[in-house]
Amino acid sequence: MMVVEIENFYGVYLLYCINPKYKGRTYIGFTNDPNRRIKQHNTGTKAGGARRTSGRGPWEMVLIIHGFPNNISALRFEWAWQHPDKSRRLRHLPKKSSKETAFQHKFRLVSNMLRVGPWCKLPLTIRWLKQEYMLEFDTLLQPPNHMPIAYGPVQSKRLKKNKAESVATETQSSQDDDDDFVHLSQGRVTRCDVCVKRLQEFERQLKCVHPSCTMKAHLTCLARHFLRRTEDSLLPVEGTCPKCKVSLLWGEVIRQKLGCQDVPQDSDDKAHWADEV
Repeated sequence: MMVVEIENFYGVYLLYCINPKYKGRTYIGFTNDPNRRIKQHNTGTKAGGARRTSGRGPWEMVLIIHGFPNNISALRFEWAWQHPDKSRRLRHLPKKSSKETAFQHKFRLVSNMLRVGPWCKLPLTIRWLKQEYMLEFDTLLQPPNHMPIAYGPVQSKRLKKNKAESVATETQSSQDDDDDFVHLSQGRVTRCDVCVKRLQEFERQLKCVHPSCTMKAHLTCLARHFLRRTEDSLLPVEGTCPKCKVSLLWGEVIRQKLGCQDVPQDSDDKAHWADEV
């Protein structure tokens, strides 16, 4: 099975214990490198594993929710999943019933979490790393349309040096927009299809997911473009491409940027990728 590589990875995972003595126990954690983290859990605290999992392995990393914008966002999700009774967004949910296994209870919790703010607006991916443990979402707890359910292994990919530097200095790249005439004499200027200002080579920019469309835009410009008709929302969910006018989900645009989504093929009926989820 092909391993999906993702840059700037932030994920919250669910472990399942297969040790006969502790079988069925679960553990929730945060990672930016799933492969390294599961090795740490199975090696013990000396290798950086958690105290609660040390000496109780082997563990399987069966489910991971990824696509968080940063580690703070992912850590808040992790904390709420670990402590639903203390989270103001989850404390109303029924506690674990005697008929539920620990694994089923954790899955019910995350099913609810993905449907409430702020998490329901994030471009998250629900990934089953081990399909033999897969559970179906309840009909009343289906994840939002912009969150795909994926299958198979995932690997964290390090940002290239010049790309990492561009993230750290993103705000600096928007300066000197009045110097466009100088750059025009040096070659063709690539412009944002929303604000029409030039795009720096390593600036945070997004593209349309459709291969035939050449739209490029600043991340913040496209976000504002998507939010024009949603006054009560702080995070974009859906909008139209400013160039080809095709409806786009913010999540699929971000996933393409992070390199964790296959680009859809253009078709006459313009079938949406979410129809297959």
